[in-house]
Amino acid sequence: MGEPHRSGFACFVGRPNAGKSTLTNALVGTKVAITSSKPQTTRHAIRGIVHRDDSQLVIIDTPGLHRPRTLLGQRLNDVVHSTWSEVDVVGFCVPANEKIGPGDRFIATELAKIAKRTPVIGIVTKTDLVKPEQVAEQLLALQKVMDFAELIPVSAVDGFQVEEVADVLVAKLPEGPQLYPGGELTDEPEQTLVAELIRESALEGVRDELPHSIAVTVEEMLPREGRDDLIDVHAFLYVERSSQKGIILGHKGERLREVGATARKHIEALLGSKVYLDLHVKVAKDWQRDPKQLRRLGF
Repeated sequence: MGEPHRSGFACFVGRPNAGKSTLTNALVGTKVAITSSKPQTTRHAIRGIVHRDDSQLVIIDTPGLHRPRTLLGQRLNDVVHSTWSEVDVVGFCVPANEKIGPGDRFIATELAKIAKRTPVIGIVTKTDLVKPEQVAEQLLALQKVMDFAELIPVSAVDGFQVEEVADVLVAKLPEGPQLYPGGELTDEPEQTLVAELIRESALEGVRDELPHSIAVTVEEMLPREGRDDLIDVHAFLYVERSSQKGIILGHKGERLREVGATARKHIEALLGSKVYLDLHVKVAKDWQRDPKQLRRLGF
C-alpha cells in the first residue's frame, strides 16, 4: 500500500507584497492569482489548485493583512480572518530581502491565536534577491517571532524549493479524496479572474497614489453573435476622483489603450479565445468608504 491520498486547504499570509501570489502561481504552475509590485493587489480569496498523485492542495490567496484605515481595509482584514479559520495549514510569508518589522509581528500575534489548532509554516520568500547567509539570518530572525510547525526558504522566481514547500504543506493536510475534479486550476468564476487581470494591467505603471482606488467590474462576457472564435468583454474601471480618471486615461486615452492591450493578451490566454475588450473608466466617489458602493463593486 502506498501513502494515503491527502487533500485540503492552505493559505499564505504576510504583509502586502511578501510574495504570496507569486508563490501561489509557482505552485499551481499557471497564473491564477494576480501579481503586481503594488501593495493590496489581491482582494478576492482566489484559490489555486495543486494536483499531485498523492494529494490535492487548494491554496486560498488572502489579501495582505494590515492595520485598516478605511472600510475597505476592514473588509479585507475580515476576509483574512475568516479564511484562516477554515484552512488546514497556514504559510506565513516573509521576504528574505526585508527586515522583519512591526507589520510581521502584528500578523504573528494574530496567527498565534490559531496556531494551537492549525499548523503555521514560516516561509522565507524571494531568496533569489539575497546571499545565502542572509537567508540563514532571516530564518533565525523568523524563528524568534513565533513558534512555527516548520520553517522553509523558497524562491518562486527561480523555482528554488517550490516543490519542497508543496511537500511541507501537503504533509499537514488530512487524508481524503480529491476535492476538485482533475485538471481544474481554480474555482473562481472566469468573470472574477478577467476583472482581476484588467485591474492588474491598470495597476502596472500607475503612480503610487492610485493602487487602492481602482476597482473593476465585468458587466458582460459573451461570445460574439455568429462567431465561435471571439468573446466580447465589456468592463468598467472605477476610480474615486475625476483627477484619477485622467491618470488612467493618459494623454488622448493612450494609457487606457495600453492597459486594454495588455489585459486582452492575458484574458485571451485565460479563456483560450480571441477577445474584444471594451473598457470604460467611471468615477465612483470615495467608493472605499461607502458600504453601498463596496457591495456593488463586489466587496
